[in-house]
Amino acid sequence: MLDYSHNGFYALASLAIALIAAFSGLTLTQGASGMRAPVRKVVVSVSAVILGWGIWSMHFVAMLGLDLPIAFYFDPLVTLISALTVILLMGLALLIVHFGTRTRGRIILAGGIVGVAIPVMHYIGMSGMELCSPVYSPLGVVVALALSIAFSVAAFLISYRQRTRRDLLLGTLAFGAAVFAVHFIAMAGTGFVADPDPETIVPLMSKGVLAFGVTISAFVLSGAFLLSGATFATRLDRSAPEAAPEPAPVPEPAPSPGLRLPYESDSRTHFIDAEAVSAIRAEGHYTILYAGAERLFCPWSISEADKRIPKPLFLRTHRSYLVNRDHVTSFERRKDNGVCYFENTASLPKAPVSRSRLRDVREALGM
Repeated sequence: MLDYSHNGFYALASLAIALIAAFSGLTLTQGASGMRAPVRKVVVSVSAVILGWGIWSMHFVAMLGLDLPIAFYFDPLVTLISALTVILLMGLALLIVHFGTRTRGRIILAGGIVGVAIPVMHYIGMSGMELCSPVYSPLGVVVALALSIAFSVAAFLISYRQRTRRDLLLGTLAFGAAVFAVHFIAMAGTGFVADPDPETIVPLMSKGVLAFGVTISAFVLSGAFLLSGATFATRLDRSAPEAAPEPAPVPEPAPSPGLRLPYESDSRTHFIDAEAVSAIRAEGHYTILYAGAERLFCPWSISEADKRIPKPLFLRTHRSYLVNRDHVTSFERRKDNGVCYFENTASLPKAPVSRSRLRDVREALGM
């Protein structure tokens, strides 16, 4: 086995690349589920490229810091395959969480796919080494895979919990740690032997050529980081409704079956059909709309929402809750109150029913 070591500067640079890619990709998809399908596809595709290319770049920045007593090169085709593989798997994971009803199970599945993609990219890229061959220990492979899946699932669960700034930052740290840790844990379980009869028939990439490519990649990722960082800094954080501007007074029109509810996002007022909202919860002088996996900040108060929305559609189940009865999938009677459940609303699985409103709710639900 050949003796080898890692350059500390390149190790830190690879960690920075992993964090930049994670932040850029995860931030870019914030609010994507509320976009029209064609726009959402573009956003998800770009995010997949940023995250996948960032994982690839992190790996090869770290490989630039690998010091071996002999020269080594990389097969360009194998290197390209490793990059495309991780990009495609990242795209699959993002499609799962941004198309269809977002549930905890889908988020875990997406995180698991990413957890597999990271070591797969690593080992495909390592197989492209020429003039020397990597030798893997089974334990190192298992540990790298298990750690990658654990970190990636955690990153997705955190990032897609409520999509707040705090969640995205914590998800960035978990994702960056996954990519960084997997590489060096896998390398700790890897040895190298010199090829006895090296073949250099195909064009090979030296460390100098690789460094040039990685530098360009880092530059592009940094640009994406700056753009997503600017968006992140100005985007309305839905977890802090008190920071929203005071809504202008509006007249109270008569309720209509086609009523649309306003919500604030990206410094603009958007609208969502009332029928698509499962529940409305009071949040100070404002409210939160729950629709699928989304939590939307509405400038209306709970009292104003109660006046504007047709009563047959929404029920006042609690002083802080209005519930769309068409979205209630089950009801639980407790000692002196109750609970409405929404199996298709990941952002709000249940809503309380107070004692004073228990009879009305049960009658409206046909019980």
